[in-house]
Amino acid sequence: MKAYQESKRDSQGLIPPYGGKLKELIIKNETLRGKILSEVSYEHECSERNACDLELLMVGAFSPLEGFMDKKDYESVIKSHRDNEGRLFGLPIVLDTNNLEIKEGEKILLTYKKQKLAIIQVNSKWEPDKSIEAKFCYGTNSLDHPAVKMIFNERGRFYVGGKIYGLELPKRDFPCKTPKEVRNSLPANYDVVAFQCRNPIHRAHYELFTNALKSENVSLDSVVLVHPTCGPTQQDDIPGKVRYLTYKKLEEEISNNSIKWAFLPYSMHMAGPREALQHMIIRRNYGCTHFIIGRDMAGCKSSTTGEDFYGPYDAQDFANKCASELMMQTVPSKNLVYTSEKGYITAEEAKENDYQIMKLSGTEFRKKLRNGDQIPEWFAFKSVVDVLRES
Repeated sequence: MKAYQESKRDSQGLIPPYGGKLKELIIKNETLRGKILSEVSYEHECSERNACDLELLMVGAFSPLEGFMDKKDYESVIKSHRDNEGRLFGLPIVLDTNNLEIKEGEKILLTYKKQKLAIIQVNSKWEPDKSIEAKFCYGTNSLDHPAVKMIFNERGRFYVGGKIYGLELPKRDFPCKTPKEVRNSLPANYDVVAFQCRNPIHRAHYELFTNALKSENVSLDSVVLVHPTCGPTQQDDIPGKVRYLTYKKLEEEISNNSIKWAFLPYSMHMAGPREALQHMIIRRNYGCTHFIIGRDMAGCKSSTTGEDFYGPYDAQDFANKCASELMMQTVPSKNLVYTSEKGYITAEEAKENDYQIMKLSGTEFRKKLRNGDQIPEWFAFKSVVDVLRES
């Protein structure tokens, strides 16, 4: 077995969290909880995206953060993908509000769907220049980009930063293991390869992440963590609860000790290179040493022109530049195709041997799904198709 040598291991034999320690922010001392609650000035109802970020802060997925970013960290991350202390971070983690009354120094109770989730000790409040944020984080000011549209049309006028005192995690339709829970399930002293997706897993995805374990820079007998995001994504994506049901069905169906499953309450930004970095930091906190990164990862197209906002390898190139500092490695996703002669193989091998490549576009798949037409099993798992048709 080739051990993963580039990073030191923690006491569990795993890659240490980013910053060295998981920052779990839930307050367990009842006396302290009561004291902080008694000092609250306002209540703030979180958006779904706020609630996702808040949950990831509370469980330590955004370690080493201990709260929403203040103005200095926000501006630094926007312009340099690093916080004010020089640590890598892909996108700013901010709480937005339209409340004119909130002042620095106050404590605000953060709620979501009537749940009391956390208290923020406000140390910074400012009115951001969203045009600059959009340009640096997403490479465009165009409202045709879903995240640019989100920060201009959904987020409030002000951003608020400060330390978080967690009360409880949001109640969800699907269970999301914490970084600590995932880390406790991982084998010591082996590589852990993270697979990120935001869509139902089809046959090509399965072949991709199982093949990743055979990559030259991955040690023998390692595991892959299939870790899909189940929070908000693009407007036309399949809802998170339905995606979760497809993942759960596959988890029950596939018996393979090399595959671990968990679900991430993360809100996608479709930020291409910046989001690739964000995902790597999160997965390191969940115990992953490697990250699978494919063509046009977390990319998106203009809603009017249909043109891509990022090049096909922009995210890969950017992630590779950051990987060493994160003590992680990237695993490029192979360009796999299905052939009638050999099943799934690389496109290069298929071309060399002049094999017949079978294709089914996403548009054709959705049409067959709607019409009840038969969908080939080489393309999609029958169990996943059944879930999608029932939803």
